[in-house]
Amino acid sequence: MRENRAPRRDATANREALLDAARVLLNREPNASLEAIAAEAGLTRRTIYGHFPNRDALLDALAQRGSERVVAAMDGIDETDPIRRLALIAVRAWDEIAGVRAMAITTVRGPRAEIVDAALTPLRVRIAAALEEGAAAGRLRDDIPAALLARLVEDAALSVFAASVREGLSDAESRRLAASLALTAAGLGWRDAAALIDGDPELVAAPERVDPLWPATQAIDLVSADEAAELGAAELDAAELDAEASR
Repeated sequence: MRENRAPRRDATANREALLDAARVLLNREPNASLEAIAAEAGLTRRTIYGHFPNRDALLDALAQRGSERVVAAMDGIDETDPIRRLALIAVRAWDEIAGVRAMAITTVRGPRAEIVDAALTPLRVRIAAALEEGAAAGRLRDDIPAALLARLVEDAALSVFAASVREGLSDAESRRLAASLALTAAGLGWRDAAALIDGDPELVAAPERVDPLWPATQAIDLVSADEAAELGAAELDAAELDAEASR
């Protein structure tokens, strides 16, 4: 009698499972091996090397995916007022990254900065559009081109991520600061920004963290390619042995 077996997950599902496992395990154990990540995903060592030949490749994929999550978090924003829209963009970005803020800072200012920069292009386009509308209405500054100002607003948000880790700011404090700096960088007075934020429940209240894949724990310490090669040397040797045995 033929044994009934569960259907095998396809390559796409395996890759997603590995990335899910990586962002959980690396957030908890920054130096976790590729083999440990495979085990966390319930897959074999050979499978993870089939998708990610080394640690750098895996971290590149995590940076790409994380940036795409930030962009996707903006999809529900349909605010017509450009100033409130800008504030919503700031707090939604914070909400998406809050659980891995240290990892986010290291990623955007480390060897994967180009990956993140390209992936966040749609976000900057949305910020620039809000800035242009606000400037046209005489409510936001118009002395700096919108595209450049969008980058400065983005930099202001990144400074909040760094400060929240360094100063131990609470989620609520950091969220409010992200909105405030985005608005003041755009040209709104700080008192007007404070009044807008404090009078808007959606800008004040931090949402309940419901995604178990982004725990607010020790964030991953992204390493250089040379360090990654040293960390993964044993796993790579083992993978080569597996490949040789399968021939």
